[in-house]
Amino acid sequence: MSTASADPPGGPPGAAGPAVGDVLVVDVGPVAHGGHCVARRDGDGLVLFVRHTLPGERVRARVTELGPGGRFVRADAVEILVPSPGRVVPPCPFSGPGRCGGCDWQHVALGAQRDLKAAVVAEQLVRLGGFSPEAVSALGITCEAVPGDVDGLRWRTRVEVTVAVGADGRRASGLRRHRSHEVLPVDDCRIATPEVLATGVFDGPGTHDAAVALDAVAPSVGDPVVVPLVLAAPPRPRRGQRPRGRAATRRAAGKRHTPAPAGEVPEVTERVGPHEFTLSARGFWQVHPGSAAIFTEQVLAWLDPRPGERALDLYSGVGLFAVPLADAVGPGGSVLAVEADRTATRSARRNLQGRPWADAVAEPVESALARLVAVDDRPDVVVLDPPRSGAGRKVVEALGRLAPRAVVYVACDPAALARDLATARAVGLELAALRVLDAFPMTHHVECLALLVPTADPTD
Repeated sequence: MSTASADPPGGPPGAAGPAVGDVLVVDVGPVAHGGHCVARRDGDGLVLFVRHTLPGERVRARVTELGPGGRFVRADAVEILVPSPGRVVPPCPFSGPGRCGGCDWQHVALGAQRDLKAAVVAEQLVRLGGFSPEAVSALGITCEAVPGDVDGLRWRTRVEVTVAVGADGRRASGLRRHRSHEVLPVDDCRIATPEVLATGVFDGPGTHDAAVALDAVAPSVGDPVVVPLVLAAPPRPRRGQRPRGRAATRRAAGKRHTPAPAGEVPEVTERVGPHEFTLSARGFWQVHPGSAAIFTEQVLAWLDPRPGERALDLYSGVGLFAVPLADAVGPGGSVLAVEADRTATRSARRNLQGRPWADAVAEPVESALARLVAVDDRPDVVVLDPPRSGAGRKVVEALGRLAPRAVVYVACDPAALARDLATARAVGLELAALRVLDAFPMTHHVECLALLVPTADPTD
């Protein structure tokens, strides 16, 4: 399956561009990263990023947004003239042009969704990672199912529902439309687990009169919880410290509209294999019920931590990987878990209790690695699970200088992974294995696990 860059050039300079609301008939080309496909207007080659379609289809596409400088437009397929064999009736009635923005591929058969995701990962490795098409082909990339969903539905264990005032003046629960702050009333999210639905968050705010959003969390241990969020006013500035200038005023005004928990946030417990993890209900945890277990199994299998070794867990969260790593290296080894979020780090320390050879520190990963490099404190194995933006050049270059025998990179964005793999190859770490996992069915999101090992010559 072919793919396309997410930002190719548009038509020739001076070509007349369409307006928002215009409908164009186009033949749809390859899939692109972001949940859309690429089409080009006949005549001038103007690029359209079209949602709700599939490669090979012919559609009527309504323009929804104009790109900077007219280089491209965004559009929704509002009528399918020639359908793809992979098209199905969306299982969710709230999916479609102008409707809920949570899912990208509801109109695509599950197997075809995974083919699209594998194609996107392969394209990113070539375009951003600098891999040759032959090298990527040799990886044999496929997107694998993750156990725990029901035909791609009923897997999301954490959902934030927005509460808004409807046209009838009543407050109702819903989800946001694509690329919009507008709320679509929704009474059932098809990718949410039954336990999330049982909390009643889609029935309305209930007794949470002041809530502007409701966080529903269905952990693997214990009952689901709901955390109401309200608009929290920022702290009053001290005398003489009023914000100055328009930018500062806008920042202060924006803070007034940041939802915050209405009260104390409860804790929840998650179980992965023999281990239990306690964390804030609003703390980060994998949303698919099968993800944490399959990620942990693969990380341990690839790193193969041995008694007495030194392990480093970067962007460690509440210790999902640090805990089993500590058990594997034992009292003769050590584990350092690094996480910038202080609340998560406190949870990690508790989850590591009984393992004095393991420690969790609240510190940016970049500065922690700089300290290790300065004293040549070299780990044997490393796992890193950065945010969607990726680890970044400085972090990857520091890992190259520390030269561990194995690194496992857990990535939730294939573009960020590809960029970091390009840096890794330049500093002597090469890609040895890759798994692509469908941890977010019906959406364009995908999880990748990559094994990196030292190369004999960093310039190869």
